[in-house]
Amino acid sequence: MKKLLLTGFEPFLDFPVNPTMKIVEELDGQIINGYTIVGKILTVEFGRSGEQLVQHIEETKPDTVISLGLAGGRYKITPERVAINCNDGDADNSGRVPRDEWIEEGGPDAIFSTLPIRNMVNRLAEQELPADISNTAGTYLCNNVMYRALFYIQSHQLNTKAGFIHIPASHELAIQHKRIPSWSHRDLLEGIKTCIDSLE
Repeated sequence: MKKLLLTGFEPFLDFPVNPTMKIVEELDGQIINGYTIVGKILTVEFGRSGEQLVQHIEETKPDTVISLGLAGGRYKITPERVAINCNDGDADNSGRVPRDEWIEEGGPDAIFSTLPIRNMVNRLAEQELPADISNTAGTYLCNNVMYRALFYIQSHQLNTKAGFIHIPASHELAIQHKRIPSWSHRDLLEGIKTCIDSLE
């Protein structure tokens, strides 16, 4: 049986609920498309989240890694095409505010996802779930963990596919936040299941 490491994040900034956390907790232990799902929640800290993900990869030895992140304000599920070697953004949950930092000193400027992102978007469209490929994962924690996972896999020449998927807010979060578009938890969950079903 193949393994899929699926990660989400804890709440952060002005988002008191993180739908990725609930999705990961719900899918942990399930078998989808021949993959046993191993779900893990990452902290929202530049100094810890990447290390946590690398440790989970080392311990789990997955065939595929999918990290999920909340993109409050987006209205589609958006698999990310590329991660860049830069930390920059608002304060994380520890209060750290990075400015123009390298994620990996001497690492590539950018690393592309190795997930079948076009197939994911096509399959989501077939399910009538709005989706598109995103060409920017930002420079916050989502980009950070995507880059760290891909850099680790590349550096260690592992035969592991990896990438990142941003999702919209859930209705639960939107009710509390009041200013962002949202999806039902059921549709978000089905969207991620569809992405997993798109894996080869």
